[in-house]
Amino acid sequence: MKLMVLNGPNLNLLGTREPQVYGHDTLNQIMDDLTVEAASLECELESYQSNHEGDLIDQVQRAQRVKMSGIIINPGGYTHTSVALRDAISGVDLPTVEVHLSNIHAREEFRHHSYIAPVAVGQIVGFGAAGYRLALHALVRYLNEQGRV
Repeated sequence: MKLMVLNGPNLNLLGTREPQVYGHDTLNQIMDDLTVEAASLECELESYQSNHEGDLIDQVQRAQRVKMSGIIINPGGYTHTSVALRDAISGVDLPTVEVHLSNIHAREEFRHHSYIAPVAVGQIVGFGAAGYRLALHALVRYLNEQGRV
C-alpha cells in the first residue's frame, strides 16, 4: 500500500518555529519516524512539503495518477483558506486524513474552520508529532475496512 503525506506552508520550519506550539521535532525527523512506522505496517510513504498551494494541489492529483491508496495531509494555513485544495482532495476520491500538530479548535477563532475536514475521512489535532502516527494507523485501518488496499 502506498500513501502520500503532504505538508503545507511553514511546516519546513518545524523545530524552530514556535516550538511551544508545534514542538521541537523537525519535519524531516517526523517524516523519518513515520516512514519507519509505515514499513512496520507494510506501507510505503511518499512525503512532500510545499509553501505553495498549487504545488500541493498538483501532488494531490498526482497521488491519484500514480495509484496511491490514500493521503495524509497537514495543510497548515491552507486549512482555513483553500477551497482549491479542498476541491482537489474531493476530486480525486482518495481517502484523506487531515492532521495538525496543535489543536486548531483551541487556538485563534480563524483557525477553527477547516475547508479540508468535510472531504476527509477524519481529522487528528493536538497530539504533536504523534498525530502523524495516529493518522497513519487510522488511514491504514480505514483502507483495510473499506477493502481499498
